[in-house]
This record gives sequence, structure tokens and C-alpha cells, in this order.
Amino acid sequence: MDLNALSLLVDIIEAGNLSRAANQLGMSRANVSKRLNHFERQLGAELLRRSTRQLEPTELGWQLYEHGRAIRHTLQAAQESVQSLGKRLSGTVRLSVPSGFGQHTMSAWFIEFMTMYPAITLNVIFDNDMEDLIKGAVDFSIRVMGETPTNAVACSLGDVDYVACATPQLVREYGMPQTLDQFRDLPLITSELTGQKLHVAGRAASAGGTPPIRPRLMSANFFFLREAILQGLGVGLVPQYMVSQDLARGALLRLPLPAEDLAFLRTTMYLLYMPARYQTRAVTTLIAFLRDKASRAPMTQTAAAAGDKAGAPT
Repeated sequence: MDLNALSLLVDIIEAGNLSRAANQLGMSRANVSKRLNHFERQLGAELLRRSTRQLEPTELGWQLYEHGRAIRHTLQAAQESVQSLGKRLSGTVRLSVPSGFGQHTMSAWFIEFMTMYPAITLNVIFDNDMEDLIKGAVDFSIRVMGETPTNAVACSLGDVDYVACATPQLVREYGMPQTLDQFRDLPLITSELTGQKLHVAGRAASAGGTPPIRPRLMSANFFFLREAILQGLGVGLVPQYMVSQDLARGALLRLPLPAEDLAFLRTTMYLLYMPARYQTRAVTTLIAFLRDKASRAPMTQTAAAAGDKAGAPT
């Protein structure tokens, strides 16, 4: 079998279409198509079903893709072993992290890691998109979510708990609420997703003439929300890690709500990677480093032992 053609098939399937594969390989689309057609004639079978917008691998195409990717990963591992012989750990790692937790907490972790491994280059994307991982644009992603994608390996980094808080002045003005239902009379500051969860949980809906909980300010930017809470514009309902230092120094007060009142807001942070994608030593070293840091982070102290989780959650 032509291993170069097999490698080309892997490139085409991972790129999604002939034009993108040609661009990534520095070839013309016509040349890529010609080589693919020649490979199919050699095998006497169709590997890809063509359409105007995308390519759909046949059953044989998928099987050869898996074999080709495994062979490529084995060769990459052998090449890395030769190149790293007698040398310090090096390479480039591409990853994406949540914009909030990434900037607030993980930025310091990355600086520490780069100090420890000066020959490793990091390309860090701060966003909440999954497409980069699926398309292979990053080596792994860290995401806060309720359910993990079925096609990825998910390692739990711990639970993200929410806290209700306010400035001492606001507490003096409105009093100290004891339950979440008492938030109906308070100006609430939270994320849009939390507002949606309040609605789904029935907290934001009127019942028996009781007014719903209506956030005064909502945003996906937790830094903006934190600043608004510190300015006394309302009571905050945000991830604990965002305001832990403000609570410790007394700039904000934690409202004594029962744990069950906020349990429905808890989410989990996962480290995600594609199961058959080759991981260099630089990638595996960074993953181990981040898992260790997360196990000792304030937001994961009670959930660090959650362990690995592959595929869909149980």
C-alpha cells in the first residue's frame, strides 16, 4: 500500500474538503484530487463520497483513516524520541481555555510552566469554543460544562461552585438574605447562562403572584460582573474563584445561603482531548502540570479526586 497516499487520505479527512487540505499541504486542489483518485483506483474501492460542500468517508475510508492516523502517530513518536535524545524538553503546545478562569487563574500557571520549561512554546487561546478541538486546531481544551462531548476524552479538573456575595454597604442597605428566593427583592448581577438556569429551575418564574428573580446586570464577562459587584451595583451570583480574594479581604461578604440553593448552578471543569490524536511529550507534560495545579486550586479542593472520564458522562 502507498503510505504517502494513505497519509494524504488522513490529511483530506481531517481538513474536511480537498481545497482546505490542498492549502494546508501547499499543493493545488487538482493535484490532491488526482492523487486521491489514483489511490482509489489502486485499491479498487471508493474512499470518499464527494459533494459540492463536503466529503463523507466510506466505511473503508474510515478504516484506512484510523490505520493511517495510528501509523502517523507512531512515526511522530519515534521522530520525537530521536530529536529529543540528550536535549531538554521542547516543542509547541496549542490549547484553548475558558476566558474567565483562564485569564483569572490559569495565566499565572502558564507563566510558571514556561519558567520551568523555557524551550516549550505555548499558543494559548482564551475562548469557550469547542470547534478548535474538533478541527484539530489545538492539542487539547479546557472547558466548563455540564455534559462532555461523546467523541472526546474528558478528565475532570474539579467542580466550579457558585457563591452569592455583596459589598458590606449593600448588605447594610438591603439586609442579609437567607435564601435564594429572597433575591426577588434585590438587584442581581450574574451571567446570562446563570439567568437561564434560574429560569429553568423555576426561580425566575412567578408562582402564586410572587415576582420572579430578575437580574439587573448580565454578561458573559465575569471580570465585568466582578467590578460591578465591587462597585455596589447589586448582589453577585458568580463562580467562587472570581471573588475568593475579595471575600478574603472583606471587600465582599458571602451571603449565607443554604448549599442546596446554589447546588443547581455547579458545573465541572474538564480537560478535553481527541482520543486518537498524537500527544507530544510537551503536550503530556503540560497536561500533567495543569491537572496538578487544578487539584490544588481553591475551586477544586473538594473535587480533585473526581478522576478521568471518557466519553459521555455517567
